[in-house]
Order: sequence, then C-alpha cells, then structure tokens
Amino acid sequence: MFRNIFPREKYISRIRPFFDSDIIKIITGIRRCGKSCIMKAIINELYANGVDESRVIYIPLDRRGFKYIGTAEQLEEKIESFITDDGFYYLFIDEVQNVQGFESVVQAYAEEGYSVFLTGSNSYLLSDDISTKLTGRYLNFETYTLDFNEYIQMKEFFKLNVNDNLSEEFKEFILNGGFPKSLEFPDVDSRQVYTRGIISEIFDKDIRKRKRISNVAVFERVQSFILNNYSKTFSFANLTGCLRKEGFVFKDSTVRGYIEDIKKAKIIYECNRFDLKSKRSIRREQKYYLADLSIYFSTNIDNNLSFGPSLENIVYLYLVSNGYQVSVGRIGNLECDFIVRDKNQRYAYIQVAYSLYGESDEATKKLKEREYRPFRNIKEGYPRYIISLDEYRDQQEGVYHINAIDLFMGKERI
Repeated sequence: MFRNIFPREKYISRIRPFFDSDIIKIITGIRRCGKSCIMKAIINELYANGVDESRVIYIPLDRRGFKYIGTAEQLEEKIESFITDDGFYYLFIDEVQNVQGFESVVQAYAEEGYSVFLTGSNSYLLSDDISTKLTGRYLNFETYTLDFNEYIQMKEFFKLNVNDNLSEEFKEFILNGGFPKSLEFPDVDSRQVYTRGIISEIFDKDIRKRKRISNVAVFERVQSFILNNYSKTFSFANLTGCLRKEGFVFKDSTVRGYIEDIKKAKIIYECNRFDLKSKRSIRREQKYYLADLSIYFSTNIDNNLSFGPSLENIVYLYLVSNGYQVSVGRIGNLECDFIVRDKNQRYAYIQVAYSLYGESDEATKKLKEREYRPFRNIKEGYPRYIISLDEYRDQQEGVYHINAIDLFMGKERI
C-alpha cells in the first residue's frame, strides 16, 4: 500500500469501470498535476478490494532503479521480471513517454488481456502516431490540477489549517494554485518557486527535448504574451505585431508552432468561439486559459489579484474538468462567456463576473446591464447562469445567479 495518498475520487470514479478491462487507460495532464498519485490511489483501491500484490506490476520510469529504461526492449524485459505465471495482471507504467517505442509493448500486454494503466505528462501521448499504433484501444482520462473543492479536501486530508471563511481560502487558492505538492510548502513565495520549477521542467522535458526550438527568445516572448493575456480574446495579429515592434525577426508559422507547443505541454487550454447566429465555430477568436493560475502569479512580480479574469479561468477549468464541452459565445457584437454542453447533450449559457454590485447604484446598474444584456439576444430557451463571488443573489429575467464558491464546493449545480 502507498501511504498518504489523497484519493481524487473525481477522476478515479471515471476510471473505476475500466479497472479490469483490457482497454489501455491513459492518464494525461500537465506535469505535477497529480497523475502518479491517482495511479497509486487506484493501486491502493485494488489492494483494499483483495487483489494480491503479486498481481500488480508498478513501473515508475522517473524513479531510481527504473530511469535506465529507455527502449521498448528494456521495458518489456522489466515487465517480464515481475511475471510468474499466465494469470491476470494489472500493469501500471508511470511517465511512459520516457520509453521510445513503448506503444508496441503495452499493446501486446493489453492484447494478452492485461489491464494496462499509463500516465504521461503531455498530449504527445495522443499524437496521430500513437493513435495508429494503439488502433483505438485506449481511453484518455484528462487530469487537471486541484479544483477548489479538492484543494480544501486535500488540506483536511493532511490535517492542514482550513480557514472557516472560504472566501479567504479562495483568495489563497488563486495565488497558491492547485499543484498538489505545493501544499507541502509553508507560504506563497515558496509555492511560487515550486511552480516556476514546474514551468522550467516542462520547457526542458516536454518542449525543448521533443521539438527543436529554433528561436528561444521568440518562444519565451510568445509564452509570456499568452500567459499575461489569459481569459482574454486572443489576436494572433496583435501578438506578431508586438513581437515585430520589439525587434524580433520570425516567420508567422514559427509563432503558430510555438503556440501549439505550449498547448501540447498543457500549460494552456484553447477555447474556441461559437457564433450563435451562424452556428459555426470561429477559431480566429479563441481564448486561452491557464492550466493553473499559479503559473501566472509565479512568473510575474505583480501578485495583485484581478478577480474577473482569474474567476473566469477557474470557472473554465471547473467546467472542462467536470466533463462539459465549452465554447466562448458570440451574439452579434456581444459576448457570452461560455456556452456549455454536458454529457447528456444539455446546453447552458454562462456569464462570469467578479460582482454584480458596484460602489454606487449607478455603477451597480451598469454592471448588471453588462452581464444580463447578452442573454436577451439569445433566442434558444436553454438555462442561463451568472456566476459571481456575490453572497447575495440577483435573480431576474429568468437568469440563475450562482455563488462561485458554492458551485465549486458542490452546493450548487449547473
């Protein structure tokens, strides 16, 4: 049994139906988001359910005693060293992308009926190449950093102090982020040092080693531009215009490639815009959201909270991590923050605002008009929501007003 493993039921519950299946289970996500711990929690659950330890093969490729494994032949030889008979085995391989040509090995064991679990740090695992080699016999389970509810639960699990005022905890959560290991560190500064290390590790292991960066200065400036404009409508022309004004020389295709590299490393997620009039997706007006807000705060000297973009980013991560398909909505010249569809094909429209209440009656009136106005131009009768940090609800025009913290803690639902 692995000790002190916080079981992230949000993800384990999705994988549980496939514990004994020969379909390959791939757990992906940004580095250090907790994939290895999810794998260990599954192993703990198998042991708790009576599975003998001899039937579980665990190969952590980034740990001492396993780091030398870099080829398919070495991987197969290591796996075979654990097998004593022709019975059923659970095979867990952590950080499998470290092995060149691993696909043929895991495919073979899956075809023999083994239950195979893999973790990987980036979407290179889901490239066209692996899709061909695994011939569709795999399921991808995307994993994210801790959401606010998990953040509170994990603090309680490790007997860390939790402020009775969840609004104060939420402010800390924005700065601290949801990388699980960061909870081991005592203050914001040390947590941000840890997060900067993660970004450096991603650049070295997931980007530089896997794709040659021809112009590091341009790459770093592209990354900085996107990280500093999270939750905002992205303009490729604005980005390239800024770069050229700063004296950089490059091809547009190079910059587009760097954006794809940052996406594949799962530092950011792309959310495309959907035009409600034409019923078409518009790729040129997308937004980018950070995999974790601590990425922004750890790479900037300014820790002043900008609650609007921060809350929008957290709502986006909440939605996608709970299985919603998410788009940014456009209605003429107006924008609806999110159009969402759940697994039952039910739609909803969402506006995100820090608050609907200003410093004066006039300011409050303007804030409410800004948030309610897009809904008035939507003809479809799907539910409409405003998500804010307000304690008091403003229910009008058939719009549901939800407190964000209540939503994140499971007290409200969309």
